[in-house]
Amino acid sequence: MGAFAEVGAVVYGVSRDSVASHKKFAEKNDLNMPLLADVDGAMCRAFDVLKEKSMFGKTSLGIERTTYVVGPDGTIAAVFPKVRVEGHAAAVLAVVRELAGRQ
Repeated sequence: MGAFAEVGAVVYGVSRDSVASHKKFAEKNDLNMPLLADVDGAMCRAFDVLKEKSMFGKTSLGIERTTYVVGPDGTIAAVFPKVRVEGHAAAVLAVVRELAGRQ
């Protein structure tokens, strides 16, 4: 988080869970970033991250973990769909640093 802050980036997490659930999760995992509660799914629909998922032969609508990088001009500068943890923060940070260098 410090490296993102150094280049002026702000990181948010978003899910359809409640504010209370986010608070518990943040405390349990010692998170130092804001978590936004999109309980009605409006943001998830707007960013097209609600996808049909299948688990144990049962399908349901769930969030596909996706990272959006919004540039200094307010437009989406990069999209990282189907996020996997390993190496993800470094890849996003590289894009953010590149954007910061253009300012």
